Amino acid sequence: MPKGVPITVPDDGLTTAQRRNLPLLMVNTGDGKGKSTAAFGLAMRAWNQGWDLGIFQFVKSAKWRIGEQTVLERLGRLHEETGEGGPVDWQKMGSGWSWSRKEGSAEDHARDAAEGWFEIKRRLAEERHDLYVLDEFTYVMEWGWVDVDDVVETLANRPGRQFVVVTGRRAHPRLVEIADTVTDMGKVKHQMDRGQKGQRGIEW
Repeated sequence: MPKGVPITVPDDGLTTAQRRNLPLLMVNTGDGKGKSTAAFGLAMRAWNQGWDLGIFQFVKSAKWRIGEQTVLERLGRLHEETGEGGPVDWQKMGSGWSWSRKEGSAEDHARDAAEGWFEIKRRLAEERHDLYVLDEFTYVMEWGWVDVDDVVETLANRPGRQFVVVTGRRAHPRLVEIADTVTDMGKVKHQMDRGQKGQRGIEW
């Protein structure tokens, strides 16, 4: 392929510049590691461009504070103090680890997830953020804690120029269908397979 020349050009009547500015729905799924890390890396790049970030972390314990949260919240404070970058709003939308669901009851988790999704819908309708990170959101779809039809319709028909990235294993086929970019992070091998853990406070 010649440098800078696409192999195919969509018949949508848009210029390349216009197409680049279309708001994307992105999904990071698969059994490999790095789905959330990639989404948070995207958020940091967006912050640098002055975007308004809304990060919604589902199912992970409210007691657990990941490194990306610390960094992005500090960047949000830097924006408030100096105007650099963009605003950051980090929300924990549920409790209990995605692979164990030990904290609280299933009813508690389902209620938290439903309330979290309702808040996201409200913000999408208001066009509140430029980029939404729905971390571990595929699980609440899989477990039936939110209505798949409602999620698909809301994300597919969101107004304005709002980018959304969803992370988690086993992304629902309908979510995959409407997404603009889907990355399947396949697992080849992982240190935990041989009982080796990562550094304290760092999830590899």
